[in-house]
Amino acid sequence: MITGHWHTAFTVSDIEKSVKFYTELLNFEIVHRQRQSNEYTRKFVGYEDADLEAVMLKIKDDPIVGVSGHLLELNQYYRPKSEKLEVQTKNIGAAHLALVTDDIHTTYEFLKEHGVTFKSSPVSIQEGRNKGGYTCYFLDPDNITLELFQPPIYK
Repeated sequence: MITGHWHTAFTVSDIEKSVKFYTELLNFEIVHRQRQSNEYTRKFVGYEDADLEAVMLKIKDDPIVGVSGHLLELNQYYRPKSEKLEVQTKNIGAAHLALVTDDIHTTYEFLKEHGVTFKSSPVSIQEGRNKGGYTCYFLDPDNITLELFQPPIYK
């Protein structure tokens, strides 16, 4: 029986560049960092020669309860060599991570000033459960789609 959600993981091309992006611009902090080239890692990832670095991140001041919470894991594979995929949101298997902000317009301007690429400026949500909120997509250093979401005042 599933009892929680531990983490979401993205494979990145440059772990240092990605950690800097997520920690310096998106308010994450490192929980754990580990080079993994051991037998159990090779077995569960399914690559006999697996050698990778994994960094677990969490949003600052966000509590972690046991293994339940929402961590972000960034992985850089040294072996086998990674291949660049087309990770556009329309493609099957593509994913995105939605991040909550209390002021989407200020966050958007801050990230734009730091060179972050956006697919649009903040858009007002006009229908559904989140009507009255705002959202927009942006890209991390590997063109992985991230979402800024400012929830409405729920009634």
